[in-house]
Amino acid sequence: MPKSSFIDFKAVKAAITMERVLEHYGLLDQFKRSGDNLSGPCPIHQGSNPTQFRVSISKNVWNCFSECKHGGNTLDFISRMEKITIHAAALKAIAWFGIDAAAVTSDAEPEAEEPDEAPKQAPAPRPKPETPPKMETGGPNKPLNFRLDKLDREHAYIKKRGLTLETAVDFGAGYCEKGMMAGRIAIPIHNLDGKVVAYAGRFAGEPSDEHPKYKLPQGFRKSLELFNIDRAIKEPKESPLIIVEGFFGCMSLHQQGYRKVVALMGSSLSAAQEKLIRTNTDSRSQVIVMLDEDEAGRAGREDIAMRLAKFVFVKVHTFEQEGMQPEHLTAEELAAIIGGGK
Repeated sequence: MPKSSFIDFKAVKAAITMERVLEHYGLLDQFKRSGDNLSGPCPIHQGSNPTQFRVSISKNVWNCFSECKHGGNTLDFISRMEKITIHAAALKAIAWFGIDAAAVTSDAEPEAEEPDEAPKQAPAPRPKPETPPKMETGGPNKPLNFRLDKLDREHAYIKKRGLTLETAVDFGAGYCEKGMMAGRIAIPIHNLDGKVVAYAGRFAGEPSDEHPKYKLPQGFRKSLELFNIDRAIKEPKESPLIIVEGFFGCMSLHQQGYRKVVALMGSSLSAAQEKLIRTNTDSRSQVIVMLDEDEAGRAGREDIAMRLAKFVFVKVHTFEQEGMQPEHLTAEELAAIIGGGK
């Protein structure tokens, strides 16, 4: 997330409930429901009294009436559990619960944050209905009226990433020497109908602070798209749909014969991406979530599995070593994980 972007804390809080937060920490089973309230031992100071910590479901706030003598909202809770700032808590919430970062950040100065304390005596205002995951507004990404044709499909960086010339040509990827993608591997992104709606530019090497790893066109909303979805949906229904984070992981698996693969272009699943998967699968479909083995990937796959399991069979793959990615897997390892369903 750009350092210059400001987080809309209200939007983040509206996107998650205390129940989901408690579930994320594996604590929900320790709480008892009574009408609109949840009661249980305080997880912040690790208490034992089953009534010392209470959650108002409709108000989406919590209170510890014991040692903490404090209350607040979902971000306050994460902040105290992780011993971090509210800003850092919001970043964790965005990653953990698949909140679309573009929908909760802006370049404008944020309004003052609400007080952390949850009301204890004064009546609270009438609560708003629970907010579902936000869908993108402003219409779909428009198809481009041009193509980047003069690309070097055999650039050294493409080979370094293990991609063959055939794969680079198949995906239309190549090194660009001019324009906004100069010095980058340009990768076309297609919408569900197979029309190019943007080019992503991967810096051809290890990027410095002056050169971000990826560049996307201004105004393009990647949360509306799934990389390679236009071709993945044409594969046999009985084959599992594989979900990875990045372009190269997707192209690598495709190269090894697993063609029903899509990339999130990040570690979180947006509401629009979830809808794309839902409308192109059914209850008999299988989904394999294979995100990178790092903090963001672990948080993302947990949320994705929970959301997709409501309508498809979900298998989550975890790598044995920190930093492992799908493209690091050998053909034998992929076959063991995915099976014969290419």
